[in-house]
Amino acid sequence: MKEQQQILNYLKSDIPSSIVVFLVAVPLCLGIALASGAPLFSGIIAGIVGGIIVTSISGSQLGVSGPAAGLAVIVLNAINELGAFETFLLAVVIAGVLQIFLGVLKAGVIGYYFPSSVIKGMLTGIGLIIFLKQIPHAVGYDADPEGDFAFFQVDGHTTFSELWYMTESITWGSVVITLVSLIILISWERPFIKNSFLKMVPGPLLAVAIGIILNVWFDDIPVLDITSEHLVAIPVAGSFGEFFNQFTLPDFNQLANTQVYVVAFTIAVVASLETLLSVEATDKLDPQKRVTPTNRELVAQGVGNIVSGMIGGLPVTQVIVRSSANIQSGGRTRLSAFLHGVLILICVMVIPKVLNLIPLSSLAAILLVIGYKLINPKQFKELYKKGINLFLPFIVTVLGIVFTDLLRGIGLGMAVGIINILWNNFKIPYHLDPENIKLNNPLIIHLAEDVSFLNKASILRTLNKIPDGMEVIIDASKNHSIHPDVLEIIDDFQETASKRNIKISKIGFDKIGNYDPEDDFQKMF
Repeated sequence: MKEQQQILNYLKSDIPSSIVVFLVAVPLCLGIALASGAPLFSGIIAGIVGGIIVTSISGSQLGVSGPAAGLAVIVLNAINELGAFETFLLAVVIAGVLQIFLGVLKAGVIGYYFPSSVIKGMLTGIGLIIFLKQIPHAVGYDADPEGDFAFFQVDGHTTFSELWYMTESITWGSVVITLVSLIILISWERPFIKNSFLKMVPGPLLAVAIGIILNVWFDDIPVLDITSEHLVAIPVAGSFGEFFNQFTLPDFNQLANTQVYVVAFTIAVVASLETLLSVEATDKLDPQKRVTPTNRELVAQGVGNIVSGMIGGLPVTQVIVRSSANIQSGGRTRLSAFLHGVLILICVMVIPKVLNLIPLSSLAAILLVIGYKLINPKQFKELYKKGINLFLPFIVTVLGIVFTDLLRGIGLGMAVGIINILWNNFKIPYHLDPENIKLNNPLIIHLAEDVSFLNKASILRTLNKIPDGMEVIIDASKNHSIHPDVLEIIDDFQETASKRNIKISKIGFDKIGNYDPEDDFQKMF
């Protein structure tokens, strides 16, 4: 009841947002299908399923699901390996079943282990990719399909080389539409629009509508004419019968094919990981800072993939580009994501020819604005001021995403973050006050809460440097766990200390391993 009231309260925000997400989603669904070597309509099916089915089950308020660019290469290779699209659909269905099991087994907790700096790097990296990838589309160079976010593109170019090649094939009609669209979008962010009756019309919707009008008008102006390859290209069915014939059933005769299960496992793991990453990023962007139940999200994605595979769709995941578009456009509840799926379904059934008049340059302008907001240039300076420990994983994640792809970029950022943790752990396994190193005072070594085998060398070096004749107190009263190898080093030092006239006292070692964080928690209340 509370959620229903919340949806009603935010109806004015969610409906315009759903239109923006719909406009962004349609070319991405088609582009990802093209990049995946799958039928174009399979991307549309995945967008519909992600919007309607997944959103209905998911607990994410702002996440949007659909076909993911990160799976395009996997899908392309899988279709080729399995030999038929219908066999691939069976793998998608099985992947959905596996995802439901992952949700039941509470594997969603994995999402909480990604550091904040890496998630911020992911958002900034995705923003940069969106911005760089849309520049060619903005000038009418559409050789690379929408949704190809990898550095090495399907057309053989890279993200940066594409910026050079586009100068050879500029479509001036697209340039004009991009500039007009950007003027509208930027103006709609200004107070003079926000404080007027014009705010009732969503800026992105107006930009697309003007783009369609200009596209039709430019047909009579040769220098500005925009050909079909620069427009949205939804398959047009001549009748409802033809429309439903575009849906495809999986080939259940391939259930004994072991390669199907290998593909299914790969899809389940990668799709789940992309979903959890997107959930973390979306929750971080949420103005209300709501937390998505990750296990429920995996179940929702699993059901979505079962449905998508059963009717001929690509695998679905929660996707950050559409989710961020939802947030940037003012979406506040699940209704916006749900309605975007409904809009895709209705429009591809009823007005596909109208959608095919939308210039890609209009949509590029929308994504350029979204990409810039995600980049958030101020964030670079803010994280740099907070220290290299946060800035390094952040910048490595950004560069990794731009120069490889989403998962590799996240992996590189995580690797740097883990190395940084290990290095800090290696350096600080204990606290030692240099002022206490006097022959007349006992030397107190306070062990840290957790001392691992990585601290062996540091502790051994410190113990060996203690001057002869000192009194040493090794305090483990605050230690929660200590590796047996470190205990062995301390015991060995204690055995040889008498030869160096060193007196050793040990505090708290009898309690090691018995610490329970719940004890401290209970004491607070």
